[in-house]
Amino acid sequence: MGVFKKLMFVAAIVLGAAQAEAAGTCGNDAGGFEAWKASFGPQAKASGVGSRGLSALAGTHYATGTIYADRHQKSFHLSLSEFMRVRGASTIVAQGRAKKAANAALFASLKARYGVPAGPLIAIWGMETAFGAVTGKQNTISAVATLAYDCRRHDYFTQQLISALKLVDKGVLSSSSIGAMHGEVGQTQFLPSNIFAYGVGSNLNSKGDALASTANFLKGHGWRAGAGYQPGEPNFRAIQGWNAASVYEQAIAIIGKQIDGE
Repeated sequence: MGVFKKLMFVAAIVLGAAQAEAAGTCGNDAGGFEAWKASFGPQAKASGVGSRGLSALAGTHYATGTIYADRHQKSFHLSLSEFMRVRGASTIVAQGRAKKAANAALFASLKARYGVPAGPLIAIWGMETAFGAVTGKQNTISAVATLAYDCRRHDYFTQQLISALKLVDKGVLSSSSIGAMHGEVGQTQFLPSNIFAYGVGSNLNSKGDALASTANFLKGHGWRAGAGYQPGEPNFRAIQGWNAASVYEQAIAIIGKQIDGE
């Protein structure tokens, strides 16, 4: 082999290696999604994802709506009073009190089992989906796969994607599951890893299973029966586990207290 051919051969190897490496890295647009998806399959399989989950992965598409929503979460940057106004806090309180009265037995059983009173559960329920009325229209697996590929929170959503694909294997999710823009599902919007850790029952789109799962989540994050849940009180830390945005955490505590009538 001549010097020129050797150089071309080496260059081809280097280029091929670079392309293979690029296929496994994150990206910021749709351009590399299909290559990334192909490279992620073996990683998913090595992590315990089975044939149904791998088939769901292969069928995903780049979710442009998810990326747009991820880049435009403006409400979390508002003041607390503006955030509560924009999110309809007064309406959630009014409707939440009615929900509490209409579902008294359910909330009593949740409090007895998990130690969590109705107020914060109803506040989360109302804030997340308007009490189950708006649970999202995005394909769940595609949303999570897109965020796993996207560079902004690649590591975090890679773990969410593995969980989502395993949930497909278990029959909890499917390739056609629909939810919110970031892959949350159900009446209180659970991400896949939280379904694994805290999901109660078999259908998070049902009121009972969603609220029980939410109470279990809060208990799993240190909720102590009978303790307060306002900022500075013991159970506020559990609410912080639900959402990292300070205005959201405070709004849940305030709305919950008003629903509980305290």
